[in-house]
Amino acid sequence: MTSSRKRYLIWGVRIAVSAIVLGIIFHVVPFAQVWAAAQRLTPQLWLAGFALFLLGHALTAAKWWMLIGHDVPFSRAFRAHLAGLGANLALPGVAGGDVVRAALIMGETQHKGRLAVGSVADRLIDSASLALVALVGAWAAFHADGRTAGMTLAALGVAIIGGVYLLRALTPRIEIWAHKLSHGGKIAIMLSKMIRIVAELSRQPGLLLGCLALSLVVQCLFVLINIAFALAIGLMVPAAAWFYAWAGAKIIAIAPISLGGLGVREASMAALLKPFGADYGAVIAVGLIWQTVLYASGILGIVIQSSFSAIPRKSDDSAASSDQDPHPHIG
Repeated sequence: MTSSRKRYLIWGVRIAVSAIVLGIIFHVVPFAQVWAAAQRLTPQLWLAGFALFLLGHALTAAKWWMLIGHDVPFSRAFRAHLAGLGANLALPGVAGGDVVRAALIMGETQHKGRLAVGSVADRLIDSASLALVALVGAWAAFHADGRTAGMTLAALGVAIIGGVYLLRALTPRIEIWAHKLSHGGKIAIMLSKMIRIVAELSRQPGLLLGCLALSLVVQCLFVLINIAFALAIGLMVPAAAWFYAWAGAKIIAIAPISLGGLGVREASMAALLKPFGADYGAVIAVGLIWQTVLYASGILGIVIQSSFSAIPRKSDDSAASSDQDPHPHIG
């Protein structure tokens, strides 16, 4: 099977999965009920949520930019990040967007190894923060009182900080391992370079912890946007339940089986909020409203990237002019 046919097959499967899940959802919950709930949201609140979503991704792009060594302008990294959001709507899993944004600045960075390792670290940090939001939300939502939840959160914080500093303490051993690999073949040498970059990052616990804190802030901001949407359409669910259900549904939707998580995220969120007496129609409405925010931001990212790609760069123009003879011969 050719790569193009395989790509179309993956697309077809993802579209089919989203269509089937949405079909089941609207069989259980009439579309009219979902539409009636969604119509209670004002355009002004949607635009405010969209603006806050873009702010959150500006912070996410800044986190990625710091992890990859910030040797390209932040504006360039931000545009690449937005284009990655667009790619996430079509490519398998969230890693598809990561690959696209890295590829867009690959030619502009002198530290390609740092770009690769920093991008992987960024994905791991986001995954860890999402899991933390889900775990703490679940603990607070189901049975924990304020004191117990606080103690659990403190214990998790200590464990994370301890883990980061343990990684720093292991840096000499990591460097020894990298040195041994550097005397092997091509693959071993490449691994050695990557491990050295990991060692470089492990010497910066402040950077890693700061990026984790930034990721947690962004994830919580996104949950709060969804809570605002829910309140606007009359869905009353404890805030802790939203942190648990939204993060849990996002983790489930990461599986590359649907079109940008469409259908899977909404069904998962409805199931996770069921113990809290949430109305199915309202939950599905909030999920689909959130999907419009995701698609709007992805389309915006693609448009911005395409617009800048169509503009000739100054460096290219200057390079072209430098190739010309400054003293042309006449006659």
